[in-house]
Amino acid sequence: MSQSLASLIDHTLLKPETKEEQIDKLCQEAKDYQFASVCVNPTWVKKSAELLKGTGVDVCTVIGFPLGANTPETKAFETKNAIENGATEVDMVLNIGALRDGNDALVEEDMKAVAEAAKGKALTKVILETCLLTDDEKVRACEIALKAGIDFVKTSTGFSTGNATVEDVKLMRETVGDKAGVKASGGVRSLEDAQAMTDAGATRIGASAGVKIVEGEKADSDY
Repeated sequence: MSQSLASLIDHTLLKPETKEEQIDKLCQEAKDYQFASVCVNPTWVKKSAELLKGTGVDVCTVIGFPLGANTPETKAFETKNAIENGATEVDMVLNIGALRDGNDALVEEDMKAVAEAAKGKALTKVILETCLLTDDEKVRACEIALKAGIDFVKTSTGFSTGNATVEDVKLMRETVGDKAGVKASGGVRSLEDAQAMTDAGATRIGASAGVKIVEGEKADSDY
């Protein structure tokens, strides 16, 4: 169980005060446990790619993080730059304000900019920041993600007012069906948490507590 679960975990370290020795440790743990990826800020992509070369562990980074309020052009550049540095997965943050304004055209343009920049080179995920959205807005965001060609919808940054919930994961899975993956992130601190998310339809887990999760322990905090 824990080994199969490890292959679904993005082993995450996104704190702004992160030091190089912590990235070294993160990547070593990812190799030891064969996590799906490490998820790091863009400044650490090149280093992580070097450490993980040939291990089968992907390098994931974040785009427009954590607020999502960058322009589509900026997010596209960030994506291209991250891929050049070795990223094979990119987690972009939704333009939350545009979605709440009903400006679906801008939301789609924003997602497409990243999807097109990554096409054929990196897996794409869009972070909805579900704690800031109504259920109707979550559904709309998922529907736009499918139209834009995004590979995964993701719950949370871990830096806002709330984290992943089973209810949100279920809603997102119901909306995308089998057309996209669903990533639960933020607040997943134990094996029980992770199991609840996968039971609800998550096919990827974002967590800084990856080691404790697969070891059956509980972390004090997440991101």
